Amino acid sequence: MSSRRPVVGVMGAGDGASAEAVVMAEELGECISARGWVLLTGGRPAGVMAAASRGAARVEGHLVVGVLPDEGSGDHRQNTADLDLALFTGMGKARNVINVLSADVVVVCGGGGPGTASEAAHALNGGRPLILLAVPPVWHDFFCSLAAGVERASDVQGCCRLIEALLTKA
Repeated sequence: MSSRRPVVGVMGAGDGASAEAVVMAEELGECISARGWVLLTGGRPAGVMAAASRGAARVEGHLVVGVLPDEGSGDHRQNTADLDLALFTGMGKARNVINVLSADVVVVCGGGGPGTASEAAHALNGGRPLILLAVPPVWHDFFCSLAAGVERASDVQGCCRLIEALLTKA
C-alpha cells in the first residue's frame, strides 16, 4: 500500500514577480503544506519560488523540494533557505521539464516570463493537470487554446480546491 504524498509544482516568475504574485504564492505554499502535499518549485531564492517555499515551511510536517538549474557548489545562496531537499541538475533551463514531470499537478502563479511559459507548455505536453492562478488573460487564452482541461483559479482557496479535485481524479 502506497502512502506517497502528492506533489504539487508551483511555477512563476523569479526576480520579476509582482508583489501580488509573491503574496499569493506564499499563501499557496502554506495551503499546499497544510493539506499534506509536497511542494515542488524551481528552488531559487526569488519571486514565486521563494514565496511558495516560505509559506510551505511554516506548516509542521512540510516537505519542500527545489529543482535547481545549477550543479550545486556548496554555496546555498543559489537556493531558497526553506528547501528541505535541493536537487541540483546542472541542466540550466532544461530542468523545467523535470519540474513539471515530477509534479502530479502544476500551478502557474501570477504568470511570468518565458521560463514559466515553458513549464506550463511542458505540463500540457506531459499530460500534467495545469491550473492557472491569477494569470493575465493572454496566458489563459493561449494555454486554453493549446489543450482542453486547463483550469483557472482567481484565488488561493479556489486553486487548492481544484488541486484536490484533480488529485482525486488521478
